[in-house]
Amino acid sequence: MNGDLPTGNVALLIDADNASASAIDPVLTALADLGTVNIRRVYGNWSKPALKGWSEAALRYALEPQQQFDLTKGKNATDMKMTIDAMDLLASKRVTGFGIMSSDSDFMPLVTRIRQDGLTVYGFGRATTPEGFRAACNRFIDIDTLVRGAEAPPPPVAAPAPATASGKVDAEVVRILIDAYEASRRDPGGYASLGEVGQRAANRSSFDVRSYGFARLSDLFEAVPGFEVDRRDGGAFVRRRR
Repeated sequence: MNGDLPTGNVALLIDADNASASAIDPVLTALADLGTVNIRRVYGNWSKPALKGWSEAALRYALEPQQQFDLTKGKNATDMKMTIDAMDLLASKRVTGFGIMSSDSDFMPLVTRIRQDGLTVYGFGRATTPEGFRAACNRFIDIDTLVRGAEAPPPPVAAPAPATASGKVDAEVVRILIDAYEASRRDPGGYASLGEVGQRAANRSSFDVRSYGFARLSDLFEAVPGFEVDRRDGGAFVRRRR
């Protein structure tokens, strides 16, 4: 299996009013899955003291600030400007993938439209992000979990089950893994390619292992009771124990 990262041209669009600047480093790392993040734009009203953290991050991470005034009290023009820019980038045919950093459900139609052109969209937001936006993305990643994962050492793989940020066992992700495994091709020993299983899981939902505090899919499988992982020269394989 080739371990080289993709060489795509990725655009990251950030809703500064609905995202934390502390997450930008792990977000950029996660987007390496899609390629190089050459377009980095952050949108907001820079006269707001609350965006001071983003002002500093813009300098450190070469983010292009986009000024949007609050024309009506209680509302901002950020969503509209981000949508216009995303559609312009989509029409240019120069971008091969998108990252949308926001916890605002208003971006669901935009994500749906981008995906209709065959491009991959990663969403980054808080656990409270409405389900519509989360489900529209190819993958939605909880930025709070992402930040904790970047600050802390990797969790032990001997955990009894994958856990959410609240510490509760997530039965849904176990179901996704089981279904993906059952749908994958298996060798006579019952092992399926971890890559195929992961692809099937991703195609079914916006599932991403980093939302559960794991760096790799193999680590997550090792933490799920009833599964075992076999690492070989030809890659990693997973088997479900009956």
